Amino acid sequence: MNTYGIDLGTTYSCVAAVDDTGRAHITKNAAGEDTTPSVVFFESPTNVVVGEEAKNTALLLPDQVVSLVKRQMGEQARFEFHGQEHSPETVSALLLRELARAAGEHERAEVEEVVVTVPAYFGVTEREATRRAGEIAGLRVLDVVPEPVAAALHYQSLDSGRGPRHLLVYDLGGGTFDTTVIRVEDNDVRVVCTDGDHRLGGADWDEKLTDHLLERFSAQYPETDPGGDEQFLQDVSAAAERLKRSLTVRESARHNLRFAGSAVQVELGRKDFEALTSDLLERTLSITERTVATARERGVDTFDDVLLVGGMTRVPAITEALRERFGFEPHLHEPDLAVAKGAALFALVRQVKNVMDGAQEDPGAVRERAEQVGRRLGLTTAEVERMADKTVTGVSPRAFGVKTIDSADPVYENDPLSARQYVSHLLSANTPLPAVAQEGFATVWAEQEAVQIDVWEQAGSVVSEELEHNAQIGDALLSGLPPSPANTPFRVEFRLSETGLLNVRAWEPEHGSQVRFDIRIGGMSRQSLERARDAVGMIHTSG
Repeated sequence: MNTYGIDLGTTYSCVAAVDDTGRAHITKNAAGEDTTPSVVFFESPTNVVVGEEAKNTALLLPDQVVSLVKRQMGEQARFEFHGQEHSPETVSALLLRELARAAGEHERAEVEEVVVTVPAYFGVTEREATRRAGEIAGLRVLDVVPEPVAAALHYQSLDSGRGPRHLLVYDLGGGTFDTTVIRVEDNDVRVVCTDGDHRLGGADWDEKLTDHLLERFSAQYPETDPGGDEQFLQDVSAAAERLKRSLTVRESARHNLRFAGSAVQVELGRKDFEALTSDLLERTLSITERTVATARERGVDTFDDVLLVGGMTRVPAITEALRERFGFEPHLHEPDLAVAKGAALFALVRQVKNVMDGAQEDPGAVRERAEQVGRRLGLTTAEVERMADKTVTGVSPRAFGVKTIDSADPVYENDPLSARQYVSHLLSANTPLPAVAQEGFATVWAEQEAVQIDVWEQAGSVVSEELEHNAQIGDALLSGLPPSPANTPFRVEFRLSETGLLNVRAWEPEHGSQVRFDIRIGGMSRQSLERARDAVGMIHTSG
């Protein structure tokens, strides 16, 4: 049984598999390329095109094309094409299905079980939406794994070093950025801390260049207004991406802009490009500083390696800035491919663990099960035993808590509902997973029969208890409370699993009233998911 890892990127995606030697390799897409543009063109109600052709079509039919959809994962965004409504999950499902189809064609095997990667800084909302997208695509999602963890697994598979090593992964892709500190040793991969911004990536560099090109054109032809011409704007956007790529290897590049019979030749130097985008680079360095400081608080003062992951890390200014600001000597770690390869390795580990589940403690029984798994997966018994022992430990990317009323607010005594409301965080960011946390609260009124438990997740880059810096992700009602005076205590418990599923329990200790619920973001029931899968299944995809 083959195992596959899918790097579902904001601008480009990639699929990898593990071969008979235990090494990960990239599976080509339908066009024979390693990576596929994460773009979907809705040609008709029953046919969509994915990849390079879809990206090219965006120049002609921008209203029928979706790109950068990863930035909207977990949001209630809606797209309508040919009278049919789509969500970020169903658009991503169409992309995933085509990636899986092409990989299966390349490998001459059906792709069924996969691991899909997510940015390290994705919260519960986005991770669950990604998992749902895979299920809607008809795939069995073994797990979602943070991109830096996948990159570290690939690094570990190539590194012959012994003893514990601490890695700093600087991951700047097309639409998201994060920095993660990871400890690797033998069969243990452990995230120390992570931080990031899922709305910062190469697309923002492209946008800066696009604006600059438009300004240069307008400065020379102020009487011309090309801003309302969708075709011209798409041409300029494509030119900006080409210029960015050129300036990663050349000192200068040029492009001719043409509109309504007018033409402007724009020449741009690398230093000009760096000045235009210096604020974006500075945002990544500020996040890196926070990550380094958090790692230091957790006992990690130095890094054995600094890995650059994501296509944007080819920009020379990034290496120079990391060297100047931190004294790092970073190296490119297969920036476009490492994440997919690590995801494939993680998929194999997960598959082995799933099949090994149920083996008895008796060493003979474990050995026999390992031999069976090896025959099934094409591995030696020693390889199976090594993978079964492998541990991958993540951290909570954000803080989680419940909304509460501030009893210290002066208005609380007379009008509790008008008092300040804030988020009391039970789980802090970078808590090792799985995690359990409890906290005590109290009722507001006498004879209160129920308590609304509103669960919130950190939304900003820095933890804050203010509501506007958090986002509500779930709720439930703790009901059946017996008649009691105000300030009757009750407790709330959070359990965050290794895979990011949050279980919440609230109970009143004296009389036993309680409520339990899992945070399954978006409220998509199994029935709704099946309907979405059936609808997507009616659409033909090609690349």
